[in-house]
Amino acid sequence: MTPPLLQAKDLHLSFYGVTAADGVNLEVREGEFVAIIGPNGSGKTTFLNLCTGYLRPTSGDVYLDGAPITAMAPRTIAHRGISRAFQIPQLFHDQTVLENLMIAVSAKRGIWGWFNPLVAFGRQEEARDLLDLVGLGCDADRLAVALPEGRRKLLDIVIALALKPRLVLLDEPTSGVSTIERFALMETLMTALRCAQTTALFVEHDMDIVRRYADRVLVWDSGKVIAEGAPSDVFNNPEVLRKVVGA
Repeated sequence: MTPPLLQAKDLHLSFYGVTAADGVNLEVREGEFVAIIGPNGSGKTTFLNLCTGYLRPTSGDVYLDGAPITAMAPRTIAHRGISRAFQIPQLFHDQTVLENLMIAVSAKRGIWGWFNPLVAFGRQEEARDLLDLVGLGCDADRLAVALPEGRRKLLDIVIALALKPRLVLLDEPTSGVSTIERFALMETLMTALRCAQTTALFVEHDMDIVRRYADRVLVWDSGKVIAEGAPSDVFNNPEVLRKVVGA
């Protein structure tokens, strides 16, 4: 049987007596769009950090395609096929949108360096195609700092996609984005992920977004996965309604 794309086995981690991961076990299959929900402080972002090498568990392991990645550095994990977009976009604000993406494209191909101008390697076409994929082509020559929040989010995500990952981890992709813009942003994002044939695991607090876009939902509480399943099943779970949704 083909191993899951991402697998966590009995992950444990505590910070100063606060349990952030308490025996986490889960799987993400290739092609899935999986949402993580739960109250603030329940360990959702910690789990993303464990998967990308920013934190290491006290015990337990994370696997990509059946191979352990727990002890690897973030750079190595990214080259193995997991990329990350953050709750607060991580951009070079004084560079243009195109330049931000060119850095990612060049880094993926291992050709970026202090003495190698980005444009010298003919990667602009690839970068512009990626920007067009998420509707940012018209912003290519704008400084990243001048973009509104929703478009900064898209830029951060398309930078993650420039690494050609098999799995992308998204930490609250709609946070800081107006209610009116959220669904448009997610429609653009989901279309881009499908075009790139990329699996996604995303943390989200907007339950309407989760209901519409997640194939499966993982519910976190106190460092544990307390429920999982299709959105229709999860949102009819009395414990989830009480602890997460607040019903």
